[in-house]
Amino acid sequence: MSDEPEIYDVAVVGYGPVGAVLAILLGQQGRRVVVLERHHEPYPLPRAVHFDHEINRILQSCGVAEEVSAIVEPAEVYDFLTADRRPLMRVGRVGRGLSGWPQSSMFSQPQLEQVLFDRVDALPSVEVRRGVAVTNLVEEDGAVLVESEGVGRSEPVRARYVVGCDGANSTVRHLLGLAMVDKAFFYDWLIVDVVFDEPRVYDPVNFQVCDPARPTTVVSGGPGRRRWEFMALPGETAVELDDEAMAWRLLEPWDARPDNCTLERHAVYRFQARWLEEWRRGRVLLAGDAAHQTPPFAGQGMCAGMRDAANLAWKLDAVLRGMAPDALLDTYGIERAPNMEAVIGVAMDMGGLICVTDPDEAAARDEAFTAVFDGSVSEIPPFPGIADGVVLAGTPQAGELFLQAEVEAGGRRALLDDVVGGGWRLVISEPGVADGLDPALARWFEDLGGAVVTVVAAGAAGLTGDRAGAAPGSEPSAAATTVVDVDGTYGSWFATHGVVAALQRPDFAVFGTAPAAADVDGLLAALRDVLAAPAGR
Repeated sequence: MSDEPEIYDVAVVGYGPVGAVLAILLGQQGRRVVVLERHHEPYPLPRAVHFDHEINRILQSCGVAEEVSAIVEPAEVYDFLTADRRPLMRVGRVGRGLSGWPQSSMFSQPQLEQVLFDRVDALPSVEVRRGVAVTNLVEEDGAVLVESEGVGRSEPVRARYVVGCDGANSTVRHLLGLAMVDKAFFYDWLIVDVVFDEPRVYDPVNFQVCDPARPTTVVSGGPGRRRWEFMALPGETAVELDDEAMAWRLLEPWDARPDNCTLERHAVYRFQARWLEEWRRGRVLLAGDAAHQTPPFAGQGMCAGMRDAANLAWKLDAVLRGMAPDALLDTYGIERAPNMEAVIGVAMDMGGLICVTDPDEAAARDEAFTAVFDGSVSEIPPFPGIADGVVLAGTPQAGELFLQAEVEAGGRRALLDDVVGGGWRLVISEPGVADGLDPALARWFEDLGGAVVTVVAAGAAGLTGDRAGAAPGSEPSAAATTVVDVDGTYGSWFATHGVVAALQRPDFAVFGTAPAAADVDGLLAALRDVLAAPAGR
């Protein structure tokens, strides 16, 4: 009997939200995954509290949308206020975002993690080992030997690929010696989470007090919870700030006291802005805080990590299935680094607006903003899409996030992904186009895990609804699906961009579009060519 350890497709190091999402997305495709986590139990206190509409769609693709909806508090608008509570600006979006979910949702991380852990437990090809600390990585014979220690199962693990999702102090990153671009953005803030004895209603749900005497963030921590973030003032040390008595003293003006609420957590965090120069080395890749850290002002820390997971999961799956060469994984960092740099830039800009302690500078800021504020809500511009990587550059909307709206099929009305499942989707706006696809290309696309969806206007003939009720992680049908565009959202999108088809990646980015029916075969052929030879794109 061989002493060689069994080989997994992917070893995920770190079992926070990012590691859990990656394990789910891979496990839903039948990939053999082992998760290695050094802590014996999940961290029980709140940390991340916000995700956006795109992350809600990723969670939907993990098959946990209903469970997540039960533990979040939607937050449409984020107010920026002066010290005397005059509005500087309002940002956000009223109603659903592009992905079909609220623009922002607030939550308690332990609750979200439990939802994700329950989903992982339901996937037979995913194994979780707690109490295991990784100590070394050795690449050999087309795999990585992961050495570890701990009271849990700590024998070496062999995996085709390893992904470090092990946080800002990543062991995997340190073992590889990977350098980070550091923007030298450092601010200490005291984070305080409370649970009130009696529910309170806040309108808006989230707001920022730009008070030079003490910049303060006030946001939901999920249903029944509230978070305050207090900036350390010049000359104030982290030790002085990270004190329970100090927390209560700062909460007092907000009518939060020991007799009406419970102090769930207080901790000082140093906000930083940095990202990896190299996201991959050989068969080891980094994701989440292990790859980047952003100031929290744009609420994108965990969001960025889940985007990493969604981007990486389908690429790992394609390589492991032999549908693409190993070089496809080089596009991971190529695609994610520019987006992350933009996210960090927005967060730093917002921080520069908020973290002002000089009264004169604050007064000038207030005057400039209040002079032009008209009471309207401004949408935060979307982060830049993918310019280089697995995209068909030059076609409208290539690299941008594709929308999700409600459709109807088989008498059921639901969001598109809940009707047609997840994966590669060729979405067509003209009936009959799907029937004319080149058979060889159609078979290749099916082998890739793709499916064809025709979206017709309400009242149009030809609705089949053959995929109604498909689970987000299920395998697509070989047959094309026709769904009804119940409120015209898709028809408007295709008309606006002058195209008849959009090829959506599993992470919801648009690979490319086709302006006419005669160009749709070329769109599929372009994808086949890019996946076959991704290097240099």
